[in-house]
Amino acid sequence: MKLISFRLAFGLVALLFLSQCAKRGAPTGGPFDTIPPVLVNASPKQNTVFFDKEKFELIFDEYVTLKDITKQLIISPPMESSSYSTYPQTGVSKKVSLVFKDSLQEETTYTFNFGESIQDYNEGNILSYFSYTLSTGAIIDSLGFRGRVTDAFLADTPPYVSLQLYPVDSTFNDSTIYTQKPLYVANTLDSTLYQFQNLKAGTYELIALLDNASNYYFDQNIDKIGFVGKRIELPGDSIVDLRIFNERVNFSWDKPFFINDHHITLPYFGHYDKQPMEMISEVPDGFESLITRNRETDSLNYWFVNGPKDSIQFQYPFKDSLRMHTVKYSQPIPDSLVLRRSGSKTLLLKDSVLISSNLPIVKVDDTRVRVRNQDSLYLKPKLILHPNKDQIRITIPLEPNDRYQFEILPNAFFDFFGATNDSLSFELNTNKYEDYGNLNVQFKNFDAVPLVIDLLDSEDNVIRRVTDPLENNRYSFDYLEPGQYMIRVIIDSNDNNQWDTGNYLDKIQPEEVFYLTQEIDLRANWDVNQVFDPIQIRRDRLKNPAVPEGSEGALD
Repeated sequence: MKLISFRLAFGLVALLFLSQCAKRGAPTGGPFDTIPPVLVNASPKQNTVFFDKEKFELIFDEYVTLKDITKQLIISPPMESSSYSTYPQTGVSKKVSLVFKDSLQEETTYTFNFGESIQDYNEGNILSYFSYTLSTGAIIDSLGFRGRVTDAFLADTPPYVSLQLYPVDSTFNDSTIYTQKPLYVANTLDSTLYQFQNLKAGTYELIALLDNASNYYFDQNIDKIGFVGKRIELPGDSIVDLRIFNERVNFSWDKPFFINDHHITLPYFGHYDKQPMEMISEVPDGFESLITRNRETDSLNYWFVNGPKDSIQFQYPFKDSLRMHTVKYSQPIPDSLVLRRSGSKTLLLKDSVLISSNLPIVKVDDTRVRVRNQDSLYLKPKLILHPNKDQIRITIPLEPNDRYQFEILPNAFFDFFGATNDSLSFELNTNKYEDYGNLNVQFKNFDAVPLVIDLLDSEDNVIRRVTDPLENNRYSFDYLEPGQYMIRVIIDSNDNNQWDTGNYLDKIQPEEVFYLTQEIDLRANWDVNQVFDPIQIRRDRLKNPAVPEGSEGALD
């Protein structure tokens, strides 16, 4: 029995060993495919002339799919999307075709830039910036230029900016970009670079457009625009950079609406700069009114007491006439004075306390605001009422590592309707000196130019703005909380302490803006010193942009 058991065990071990020896390893599949699709044939061939077909076909060496083709495909001169179809619309194929539903223009070179839409089916490798060119005439136009588009104010430039060329002829004027489509278009896709190719010789107007409606027209209320201060001459110009910006929208009044029997909202479009408006209703004795701006919407608040019983009427200038609107009262929304403190429980040493009000404040009494420190010593606060009458700023001399008790008593603030506040109390504290960091920024090559320096947090909120330099053109940000910061520099050409945008019709470029290229890591009890040279950054930005890798017909 023992012998039989031994032989059986030996046989099982041998069988297992032989089976392991006979087992083959799993196939690895070879190296991972990173090669984009390769064009093996085009019908008609690339750069064909006298094109008179109803379609063209592109044959690739592997199965491909078209991804986001409606946005990626840029046709120049532009064509309506209803005038052609692309295939495959879904699924995969080795053949990509474009079928024309309408006739093409005569004696015209067409370029079809597929952007990054052509991808292989298996690994998603992208054939970047592939373009196909044909001509309905005897020649292929061969001129072109390239450049870079950047946002005039933001650190990051949005993708898919449209570059549009208009021939400057007897019919061209400054309103053309609002009413006519361009002759040639290009697109930045998901980079900041663009390239025009296969252009005719001539003189052109060039604009960059963040075309939100995708209609090739400049819609001032929704689009960003960029332009250059001269015409494009071909042959001649080879590199042209642009900055896009939002224009101030042309001002117009919207229809006013009812809030309650002492509050009407007056909405508007564009930039409000005290444009004329008049209340024209007959009012009883004792009528008073007050106008403030809404901080959240483009509108004014029209407050009044002892007004007309049923409705109130307003009159606005409209083009060469006057427009009137009547607001009838209905279902008034009750309200009462509500105060709200903004900010956290920790005060920075250069901070003040901000109190917001839902109703306009017309009177403040600083004797009704009491502030004590942690030693129970009373401090004399200073109250500043904002010109918009919706905020009160309370300032006191602050010390590090201290605690402050605020008490706002009734009759400290009075609103426009004669009501006063309820009692409000809260406690705030400051940190120790060593809990803060300090940042100093010194600028080279801009001694005589007014600058506005914005300190931004990681979410691009303005933490502090300074406009007055210290000695040696140095700007100081003291007692900052530890964190990540960025520096934005506005070249304040008109010295008004703010950034001013541009205007296409007036040929005004926006003021220049620079960002310190690296984020500043400020830690507690640190002093960080930065030297900033906007001249060098401008040089870096004006370097010749590279031609997008893999593009067909790249310029030399």
